[in-house]
Amino acid sequence: MGTFLRQRCVASVLLAWSVPTLAASSSTPYTWNSVRIGGGGYVSGIVCHSAVKGLCYARTDVGGAYRWDADASRWIPLTDWIDADDFNLAGIDSFALDPSDPKRLYLAAGTYTTDKVGNGAILRSDDRGATFARTDLPFKLGGNELGRGNGERLSVNPADGRRLMFGSRSEGLWRSDNRGVTWQRVSRFPSVATSPAATAENSWRRQAIGIVFTVYGKNILYAGVSTRDTSLFQSTDDGLTWQAVAGQPIGLRPTHMRDDGRGGWYLTFADEPGPDSMHDGAIWHYQPATATWTDITPIPRNGKPSGFGWGDIAVDAHHPERLLASTHAHYLPAGDLLFRSTDGGAHWQELFARSDFEHTSAAWTRDHTPHWMTTVVIDPHDSDHAMFVTGYGIWASRNLQAFDKGARVNWWFQDDGLEETVPLGLASPSRGPSLISAVGDLDGFRHDDLTRAPLQLAGPPRYMNTESIDIAGLAPHIAVRAGRIRGTPTAVRAAWSEDAGASWKALASEPTDGSGAGSIAIAPDGSAILWLPTRASAAWVTRDHGQHWIQASGVPADARVLADRVDPHRFYAWSPGTGRLYVSHNAGQSFVAMSGAFADALSIGVADVLAVPHRSGELWIATATGAVHGRDDGTLLGRARGITLADSMGIGKAAPGSDVATLFVAGKLDGKRGIYRSSDNGASWTRINDDAHQFGRVGHVTGDPRVFGRVYFATGGRGIFYGDPNQ
Repeated sequence: MGTFLRQRCVASVLLAWSVPTLAASSSTPYTWNSVRIGGGGYVSGIVCHSAVKGLCYARTDVGGAYRWDADASRWIPLTDWIDADDFNLAGIDSFALDPSDPKRLYLAAGTYTTDKVGNGAILRSDDRGATFARTDLPFKLGGNELGRGNGERLSVNPADGRRLMFGSRSEGLWRSDNRGVTWQRVSRFPSVATSPAATAENSWRRQAIGIVFTVYGKNILYAGVSTRDTSLFQSTDDGLTWQAVAGQPIGLRPTHMRDDGRGGWYLTFADEPGPDSMHDGAIWHYQPATATWTDITPIPRNGKPSGFGWGDIAVDAHHPERLLASTHAHYLPAGDLLFRSTDGGAHWQELFARSDFEHTSAAWTRDHTPHWMTTVVIDPHDSDHAMFVTGYGIWASRNLQAFDKGARVNWWFQDDGLEETVPLGLASPSRGPSLISAVGDLDGFRHDDLTRAPLQLAGPPRYMNTESIDIAGLAPHIAVRAGRIRGTPTAVRAAWSEDAGASWKALASEPTDGSGAGSIAIAPDGSAILWLPTRASAAWVTRDHGQHWIQASGVPADARVLADRVDPHRFYAWSPGTGRLYVSHNAGQSFVAMSGAFADALSIGVADVLAVPHRSGELWIATATGAVHGRDDGTLLGRARGITLADSMGIGKAAPGSDVATLFVAGKLDGKRGIYRSSDNGASWTRINDDAHQFGRVGHVTGDPRVFGRVYFATGGRGIFYGDPNQ
């Protein structure tokens, strides 16, 4: 049956989370809040407990797991205790509830299966996610890989909560008999689960998909393998032996299996595991009592591929004949569709034709149609409340049953508290908005009010990703940004603003090489823009917003660029690969490698470079061995005392009565991970977060130049946070 796994319990004090806001505990001096965007990323699954009204959970592909607080009407993050060393656990590949014990929650945590990351883990909670214990797995999980919207791989026996099953991507089927503390491999599960047939390929590599769901029925256990061959298997001896379910359709991969509430099952299928793409699909009903299969696909295939797949099907617990089913990868003409049946799938109607969507809580959603609808849920305690996931958040109905009477369905964006963006750059001007952000998948935002979700940065141009952003140090109303555009290869991929990001104009042209995005910087007076596009052979300078470009010499192709905050003639470039810093004193036309004691201190692991405000030629640099302070002539001014690793640094307003700028570091102080603040130029540091508020991978740390102590930072999937000292 395999070998038992090592268990590692994490002390609950490190994982405590029991309040519906991001207020820090009394032992820390800071209060943390999200910069409000709302959603923004792929919610890969939702589950609601059948015995407790309002108890629902959401999992995301890179941003951890959440519990819905019905009283507060917001999602509570459950995994903000994950730190940068364990960041791979922030992607949740599956989760499960114990039907017999509403306090128990299980997470299968692990984001990638690549060689660069560690193995996954099963996180176990007996207090609805307030605390977790951890069992490390001997294999990797793929919470942000193909098939992550399938499910659920993890299940709990409703007749015996001690017993769990887990379908892995690459190592077959696993079983626990002690509430997930230890696991054994089920050696007799069919080998197709680990065969090439249970893999799929995205744009850059082939990935193992394996077993995408395990389901407990009455005296029978099912498991579905992501293969177009025989894919559905059953066990009548508690998982010891397995047989293929007779009569099952082949040619498509199963994605979900749902209890029909009447002794049978619904299964959704697609030709690919998703969510990237699907080209064909179907929905079938299976009745074990008669061993019959019935095709109930809402849009008949008529013997040819449909052009899209089917994401999920939901059953009304109070009226089992009432169903919801979602398409997947039905991109044209208006995105994915949702279908309603009131007769067990015999007839269907499309819902969105009679639906209204409310956008006030997240104005930017007006520009997005539902897609990646891989999970649909009808609240087991409220037949009017349904939820479906998208690639950017969760939509929920208030009056689903009105559709059955010919009326319109109202949908709201049920994402209060759920933040899942991946910010790629932050800038806090000395006047104007509090924050301007570059954001993956959503372009970026200008926040005049950190508590409200604004529209995306005004276009054109509108970028799929804004990957670099900068503001002029002496003229903070001037900003530049660079990004990627999908489907319009001739569009210019950099823009400038003269009103602190309220409106933007594309540069007149691009340099002659490169493919957009990359790294961009603007002189402190706005007189010049330095741009090193992705895959460019050199950096380029323009002084007329892209009408003419001058090639800069001396900048390596892998570099990132930044501008001095005071001197318009000074620009910098640094190479993450070599750790070398390059300096220009002629407004970016040519660069030379810095030498001297400061340069010698940067030879390992440069992660971030900051130009000090109000002082030309002065820099702080975050490295794998600490934070280093110096001048661009090579003079070493000092090191941050006790900082043994710096992932990112920021500079903010000086403390009252002081002219020394406040420093912020995300990294390690004497080997202890945290977010730290210094008011004495790095001579001493105070930790401003705690172990319950680690936020995974922290980057783009940015101090506020107008509010002492305020710091902003980006996460790898939990959006943007800001912290203020407790008064």
